[in-house]
This record gives sequence, structure tokens and C-alpha cells, in this order.
Amino acid sequence: MFLLRSGAIEGYSPLVSQLGENPVNLLRDAGMVVAQLRQPNSYLSYEKTADLLDETARQCREPLFGLRLASCQNLLAIGEVALSGSGQATVADALDFARQYLYLHASGLHLERSKRGERAEVRLSFDFTNERGLLHLSQLSAAQLFNAVKILTGVDSPHIRLHLQQGAVKSPGWQAANAYGKVRFDSAFDGISFPVEYLKRSPQANEDLMREHLLHRMQLLKTQYPDNLKAQVCHLIGSLLHTGECGIDAVSSSLGVQPRVLQKRLQCEDTSFSRLLQETRLEIAKQNLLRDKTSITDLALNLGYADVSVFSRHFKQWTGLSPRNWRAEQQPSAELR
Repeated sequence: MFLLRSGAIEGYSPLVSQLGENPVNLLRDAGMVVAQLRQPNSYLSYEKTADLLDETARQCREPLFGLRLASCQNLLAIGEVALSGSGQATVADALDFARQYLYLHASGLHLERSKRGERAEVRLSFDFTNERGLLHLSQLSAAQLFNAVKILTGVDSPHIRLHLQQGAVKSPGWQAANAYGKVRFDSAFDGISFPVEYLKRSPQANEDLMREHLLHRMQLLKTQYPDNLKAQVCHLIGSLLHTGECGIDAVSSSLGVQPRVLQKRLQCEDTSFSRLLQETRLEIAKQNLLRDKTSITDLALNLGYADVSVFSRHFKQWTGLSPRNWRAEQQPSAELR
């Protein structure tokens, strides 16, 4: 089974509603529920998501639904990949980093970087397909890659090109060129290309990415959890863990309150920041351990632990089992690493 972070289709429900259809019904028919989209670090079936996008495009009569969805997104969809990659020395290093750890965002998706003349190409490939040939999933993924490279290079120019293998189509009510410039339909690959010299550039400052990422997170939180402080805190913890700076100071700052005020408000709800931190770490750890491609070392780092042994000790305190033993109990046939 291939899995995808639900944050990858952030903005799905508002766009479907804007196009005059009911997102709840479409999700239900695809075997999903709206609640699955509220936590960006939860996982969806990748295959079901591909089918959902194709069926949504058909019912909404939007042949560029995947591109249009990506144009509505900010860093939330690819935030952790872009943020971590921006800490690398060059754009080339950032892309290589993303390729290495892409399975933490989507299992069954691969990036391949190559050079053709004076242009670098980044191609997408999938380990699965569907009846429509992953038409709108390919649109969405290529457009998200386009957005990521714009962010990493700090360049908003026609020199970054979006390529799709599908034939040229037009949207009845939306101009793709406004978001992506001239889309290269009928290409030999799905992905992007850009001047090869961009590979040598330093990625955009991590602080700017983090600020924009958290701002968008907070806008989403106010909409999704207007009166649920615990849900807001857990959501922010999930987005900050991988940075290694997921303390109460960072979370309270994102919420616009003082740490002591946040702690008092949580106490009034019979919980605490440390308890929510533990619960969020445990939930994310379990989700990732069920995916046999996730290494325990990588998981520990993405949960904000500098030492995998500390993570293993904490996990055993929480569950009574080490991460390896817990995974083995859940998936007896999984290869432990």
C-alpha cells in the first residue's frame, strides 16, 4: 500500500466547493472522510487519492484540477520537504535531499534529476497507476515541484518550466498560465526544467520559509479549529517537530500568546504542553512505523530527537515496546531497519 501525507491535497474542499460540487460526497465515494484532511501529517491511500482527483476533475468539469489545486497551495502541501531542503548548501543539494527523504511525504513517488543541454530536468515517476494514468495526480505533483523550486531558488520567472506528458487541454474558467507560465504539454516526462546554473544557487533563507509556512498554518488553524486550543497546539507541534525547536516558546509565539498563558489555558483543559507533545510524537511515530520504508533513525530525527536512543527509550516508556518490536508486532513481515 502506498501512502501520502494528507497535507498534499490541502485546499481540496474549498476548491471543490468553489467549483460547485460537494467535497464531502466526493471524499465519501472515494472511501475517505473530511476529518482525514484536517491533520496534514496523517496519511491517505495514495491510490485512492489519485482516483479521487480524477473523479473530482470529471464531476467538477475541470480538466486542470490538479494544476488548479496546487496553485491554491502554499508551503503547507510540501512544507517539511521544502523547509528541510532549504537548509542545504545549494539547490542541487536540496533536490537530492528531497529525493532521499521523499518517502516520508509520499511512498511510491520518485524524483530523478538529469541535465539536457543547458537545462536541468527533474522528472517524476510513480510505482503505481490507475485507469486515467494518474492524470491529475501527475498534474498536482508536477505543479507542487514547480512551486518548490520557485521557493528554493527565489526566482519567479518563465525560466522554470512545468512539463506534462498529457495532451494540451484548457480550463473553462481558469488560466494555468497565470500560475505556471506556459505549461509544456505533450512532454516526454512529468516534472519541471530550469537553467542548470540554478543548481548552484543557495536556497532561499530557511527563516523566511518557516515564517511563511507557519503563517499559512495559522490561517488554516483558525478556519479548522476556531475554538479548539488542543487541536491547534497539536497541529503546530506536528509542523515544528522536524526542526528540533518544537518547544512551548515556539508554539506559543505562533499562537500569539505568552508561554505561561498557553500553559494556563491548557491546564484549564486538563492537559499540558508536555503531554500534547508526547501524544503528537507518539501518533506520528506509530503512523510512520507502519510504513516499512521508514527508518527508525530518520523517524527519530523528524520527531526532533538528536539521538535515536533517546527516541527509542521514550517510545518504550509510552508503549512498553521498542520501536522495532512495536513495528514487528504490527507488521510481522515488515523488514526492520
